[in-house]
Order: sequence, then structure tokens, then C-alpha cells
Amino acid sequence: MKPFRLRFPTASIPLLAEKYVQELPDRDRRLEDEIEKRVFPRYLERGHLTKEEFLAVYKWKTPRTKSRCAKNAEEFIKEVSEIVLKTRSERLRIEILTLLHGVGWPTASVFLHFAFEDRYPILDYRALESLGIKEPVYDFKLWSDYADFCRKVANLNRVSMRALDRALWKYSEMNQGKSVVCVTRAWVACIE
Repeated sequence: MKPFRLRFPTASIPLLAEKYVQELPDRDRRLEDEIEKRVFPRYLERGHLTKEEFLAVYKWKTPRTKSRCAKNAEEFIKEVSEIVLKTRSERLRIEILTLLHGVGWPTASVFLHFAFEDRYPILDYRALESLGIKEPVYDFKLWSDYADFCRKVANLNRVSMRALDRALWKYSEMNQGKSVVCVTRAWVACIE
């Protein structure tokens, strides 16, 4: 796999993240607020997700295939989501979520992103495209390398993982199909 290359200057992260927020459709804003302010605080307090909460997150990430996720039994969602919070294994934490019907690597990453503040990015084709990766093969190595890279970028640039995620997504949306790679001193400093 090619190494990750940030396609925009790191100084643009806050601006792109703000543009993401400003241009977010009302429906997505309501869903994002719901999962950030209601679903995940309850999940962390209780120690597991309910089926309703699970489906709310799925609706935000992958609304077209929500019916597949609805097939998961409440008890299975509860057990899987409990293990996610209890395990110290990075691999088990993400891969156990993929045991849920309809949950692939990108959707599983959403649960980790919101449950573990500033620890995990959202694995999304747009975010990967902003790092020079097209047609990814989702597996643990990609996930682990991507999470490590994003942590480093966020930490070195003193931005939250949420801001970085928004910036990566927005940059891709704004530059669909363009192959320009921006390399600046700030970017070089970010990856050293």
C-alpha cells in the first residue's frame, strides 16, 4: 500500500473543518448532534449500546443500508458494544463490530470515533482519498496505519480527531477527481 500523503497543508485543517460544519445539511447536523450529545454519552455511562442507539449511528453513517443493520438482535448489539469498551486489544475493538450484520470497517470506525474521543478517525473513502489512497482494501493493517497516521497529524497540529476527520472529508468533497498533492513545510513537519 502507498504511504499516506496529506493532500492539503495542515494549516488548513481548522478552516476545512469549519467549512464542513457550515455546509452540513440540517438532517446530518441533527443526526450528528444526536450521536455526539445523546447516544455516546449514554453508551459510555451504561457500558453498552441499545439497538435504537446503534441504529441512530448507522443512520448517520450509512442510511441507505439501514435495513441490514436492523436485523441485529438487541442482545447481540449489547454484548458486542460492551466488549468494545472493555477490551484493550485494538484489533478486537474494531473487528468485533464487523460481526454485526451490515457493519463493515467504515461503519465500525464510526463507533470507535465517537466512543473514544480523540483516539480514532472515521475510516471513509473520502478521508482516505484526502490522504492519497484510492480503492482501499479494508483490513486491520490499513485501519491501524490510518489511525496511527491520523493521531500523529492531530497531535502535532493540536487539533481534535473530530476536526481532522471533518477536514479530510471536506477536502475530498471539494476536490473530487483532482490529483493535486499539496506538500508544504507544515506537512513535512507533521509526519516527521
